[in-house]
Amino acid sequence: MDAGALAGCLRDKSVLITGSTGFLGKLFVEKILRVQPAVKKIYLLVRASHGASAEQRVMSEVTGEAVFDIQREKYGPVGFQNFIKEKVVPIDGDIMHDNLGLDSAQVSVLTKEVDAIINGAATTNFYERYDVALNSNALGAKNVCEFGKKCCNMKLLLHVSTAFVAGTQEGLLLERAFHNGETLREGYYLDIEEELQLVRNVKTELMEALSDSSEKLEKSKMKELGLKRACHFGWPNVYTLTKAMGEILLGQYKGELPIVIIRPTMVTSTYQDPFPGWIEGTRTIDALIVAYDEQALPCFLGDRNDIIDLIPADMVINAALVAMAVHWNEKLQVIYHVSSSCQNPLSVNDFVDSCFDYFSISPRILNGRVLQTRRPYLFKRYAFFRVCLMIIFSLPLMILEGFNLLLCGCFSRYCNDLNRRYNFLTLLVKLYAPYAFFKGRFDDSNLTWLRMETKICNVDGGNLNFDPKQISWHSYLISVHVPAVLKYAHMKKGTTLRRTSYSYSQ
Repeated sequence: MDAGALAGCLRDKSVLITGSTGFLGKLFVEKILRVQPAVKKIYLLVRASHGASAEQRVMSEVTGEAVFDIQREKYGPVGFQNFIKEKVVPIDGDIMHDNLGLDSAQVSVLTKEVDAIINGAATTNFYERYDVALNSNALGAKNVCEFGKKCCNMKLLLHVSTAFVAGTQEGLLLERAFHNGETLREGYYLDIEEELQLVRNVKTELMEALSDSSEKLEKSKMKELGLKRACHFGWPNVYTLTKAMGEILLGQYKGELPIVIIRPTMVTSTYQDPFPGWIEGTRTIDALIVAYDEQALPCFLGDRNDIIDLIPADMVINAALVAMAVHWNEKLQVIYHVSSSCQNPLSVNDFVDSCFDYFSISPRILNGRVLQTRRPYLFKRYAFFRVCLMIIFSLPLMILEGFNLLLCGCFSRYCNDLNRRYNFLTLLVKLYAPYAFFKGRFDDSNLTWLRMETKICNVDGGNLNFDPKQISWHSYLISVHVPAVLKYAHMKKGTTLRRTSYSYSQ
């Protein structure tokens, strides 16, 4: 398949995208408009919130973002707005509801117009409420599938999942579908209807036990239940459990609907397209980079020889769009791991070294003083890690609190700061401990085949590169990703990032 065929797939076609206000969702919208400006319509399903209409949300949270700057420059401010108005149609809806929460008139229009659906809507919180995660990640996938089957011209449903539906298994993890009822624990059966009923029962019991409904208590109980059920079936968190459920439901309800499931690993900032280093949100491993920058990561759990599977966001988008073109209107379901651990593995040691190199070349400056860069200690055993926490945090905190009590609160600020850093580090461990010693590698045989099928990757609107072998991890991390993460983190905090200047050519 040549580049013209790849770009031409969506010419004069209409696409429905869910989750367009998310990180990958914005990139999908931007890339389609840039690579194939002759697309007929892009319908964006968004939930109106805080009194804002769907159109207002799209303007402020999607097309108004910096990721569209290249197209904004190409068309000019007025021309860009006219182009967006012609091509993009915001729709107020929600994948948690039947017919995506649309009225009959909207359903009538979309089922006649839509040729393809990209389902990127999901909650990615590791410790989300069980009821919310079930409705969004599991039932949401089913609702999108059922809606797709009603579309007269439907050629393909692209579903964005995660490679970590594999949990924390070891060895080579294959690009295969989940069977109905399958879990990651031998001898256990996953009945999604029973899980939904369990949620209803727990909510009913809470209402009966309390004279007044407590939203805070319900939230806490739903979070606890989600983690408990995930661990019961062999998943480390509610996010990966419910994403696996979503895949199971797609397999159950797809009928003859063509489905491509994209499973990215840890998604990082863009490698090169539309420009290097675009990111939004602190994503997975990025929390460790921010903690390193704030000198809040003196130690952590992990094995320096283990592999961290990172993949730039633009490679995820490119792989997805190429897969759409290759499997357009094929009556099958295919799964792609968009990963790097087999083709271009990055070790924990190389990741830590790259971060250390960045902070050494470009250290933080506080009150005119250059802060010293220290490597975090990595412990293979949790017991040693706990001892380190005790030496660095617990014992000094006990001493400070004693002096603080004797001196009428003179050390309160220091106590609060030390306690905050301790709580932050323990939270990071809680979130990422299941992956601290991850021994799996994600098979990408299907993606390798896809690259071989599409030798030509350059198109008029950019490139469609999704080959992780081209990434120099050290160069990418210190000149693109780490500075992008820190820039976004400081923007969110409203602080100015001050560093010594340096230059590094990629």
